[in-house]
Amino acid sequence: MKISDLFQETISAISANKLRSGLTILGIVIGIGSVIAMISVGQGAKWQIENQIQQIGSNLIVIYPGAMRTFSIAAAARGTAQTLKISDAKTIKKEVSGVSGVAPIINRNYQVVAKNKNTRTQIVGTSPDILLVRNYQIDLGSFFTEKDVEAKSRVAVLGPITRGDLFGENANPVGQMIKINGINFRIIGVTKTKGGMAISEDDLIFIPYTVAQTFFTGNEYVSAIAVSAENQKIIDQVKSQITRLLMELHNIKNQELIDFTLFTQEDMLEMATSVTQIMTILLASIAAISLIVGGIGIMNMMMTNVTERTREIGLRKAIGAKNSDITLQFLAESVILTFVGGFFGIILGWILSFGISTFGGVTTKTSLFSIILAFGVSAVIGIVFGYWPAKKAARLDPIEALRYE
Repeated sequence: MKISDLFQETISAISANKLRSGLTILGIVIGIGSVIAMISVGQGAKWQIENQIQQIGSNLIVIYPGAMRTFSIAAAARGTAQTLKISDAKTIKKEVSGVSGVAPIINRNYQVVAKNKNTRTQIVGTSPDILLVRNYQIDLGSFFTEKDVEAKSRVAVLGPITRGDLFGENANPVGQMIKINGINFRIIGVTKTKGGMAISEDDLIFIPYTVAQTFFTGNEYVSAIAVSAENQKIIDQVKSQITRLLMELHNIKNQELIDFTLFTQEDMLEMATSVTQIMTILLASIAAISLIVGGIGIMNMMMTNVTERTREIGLRKAIGAKNSDITLQFLAESVILTFVGGFFGIILGWILSFGISTFGGVTTKTSLFSIILAFGVSAVIGIVFGYWPAKKAARLDPIEALRYE
C-alpha cells in the first residue's frame, strides 16, 4: 500500500465520525497539556531555586556550628550550637589559601524601634566582608568599615524591607537613629533588594559583630562563618583546608567527631535540585493519569471502528489486502489521532503554563525537553493503544467478516 493512499484512507476514516474523533483527540490534548504544564511548574521551581542559590553568595562556603546530618537554612540560621568562634573566622582568613573573604555571622531577632514605628527583625552581627561573600550591594549611604568593627561603633545598615517597615519604602533613613533591644544605633546605609529563600535577605539589619558580642550575646561564639573562595575551581580545595584547620583548632582527631558542618553552594544546589526533581516527577505522574485515560479512549474508539467496519475489512482482504496492510491502516489512524492531540496539547500546555505564571504567581519554565517528551508520549500512546485493535482487525477471517451484520 502506498503511503499517499494510506494517508488519504486514514484521514477519510477519521473524518467519517468527526464527533467521536474530536472527543478522542480532546482526551489526548488534555493529557499532554496537563503533563507539559506540570513539568513547566516543576522546572520553573527548579530554575527559581537555582537562581536564588546562585545569588546568595560568590563561590560561597558556609560553616555552621554543630554536626548537621541534613541541611536546613532555617534551622542552621538559628545558630543554637556553640562551637564556632570569632577566632576561628580570623584564623581561616589568615591561614587558608584561596580565600577572598571571611565573614563571621551572629544572628539574633530583636524588636527595633524608630520614632513611632517598630518591627521585629533579624539582627546580623558581621564584618565588612559580608558584602563580598554574600553579594550584597549598597543602595544608600555606606557599609561599616573594619575601623567601625574595632571601635565597636553602634552603626547599622538596613535591608530594604526593614527600611520600609520603619521609615517608608522610598525614605532615606541615613543619619536617623533606631533602638535595637533598647540600644541606640545610627543608620549609615541601606542595601539593595536581594531576595532570599527560607529567610529573607532584605528583612534584616547589619551591625558590627563586636557590637553584637558586647550588647547582645556576651560571648565569642558565632551563628555561622561565611567564606568566599577566589574562584569556583578551588572551592573543594578551600573546603578541605578549612576542615583540617578547624579540626586542628578544636583538637578533633576523628573526623566523625567534628563539631561543625560545611556547605557549599553546590551542596545546596544538589539538595534543592533533588527535591524539585521529585516534585516534578510527582506532578507529571499525576497529570499522566489523564494520558492513560486518553489512551484508553483511543483504544475504545479503534475497537468500535473495527466492529463497525468489519464488512469493509472483509472486503479488503477478499480483494487481496494483506494482514499487514489492515494492521498498518488502523495503526495509522490511531497514531494520527494522538499526533493531532499531541500538537494541540503542546499549545494547551504552553497556554496553561503562561496562565499559571501570569495569574497564579508561580514561576514556570516550558522546556524543549517537555515538548519532545509530549510528542514521544503521543507516538507511544498511539502505537500501544492502537496496536491491539489493529491486530484484531487484521486477524478477521474475510468470509466471516463479509457475513457480519
